[in-house]
Amino acid sequence: MKAILDTHAFLWALTGDARMSRLARDTFAGPTGLSLSIASIWEILIKVQSGKLKLPRPAGPYVLKKLAENWIEALPISIDHLLALERLPLHHRDPFDRMLIAQSMEEGWPIITADPAFKQYPIRVIW
Repeated sequence: MKAILDTHAFLWALTGDARMSRLARDTFAGPTGLSLSIASIWEILIKVQSGKLKLPRPAGPYVLKKLAENWIEALPISIDHLLALERLPLHHRDPFDRMLIAQSMEEGWPIITADPAFKQYPIRVIW
């Protein structure tokens, strides 16, 4: 099944964090088809640089290694994804999450996320 990982879901899955729901964990461990948005990679690098997130440094190669090890594809940001942002109501103001929502809408793929604000949009949430 194709699905987009929210940033926290990706990081929690890597560490086996107990906050990850059983369904989300099973989806992560299941057949390939998962994607991590370039927006999430950008968010991770910003948080590592600002000290809000602790990862091995340099964080970029670490994230790329974890993507490869877990058969997760990087989802590019297309013009269609960007244009979909304009149609989104402002239920969620985080620009990274809004991009994930726009990508989910455009691709027709669910998002694996614990964030309840995602449910306010016409997308499928796995948690």
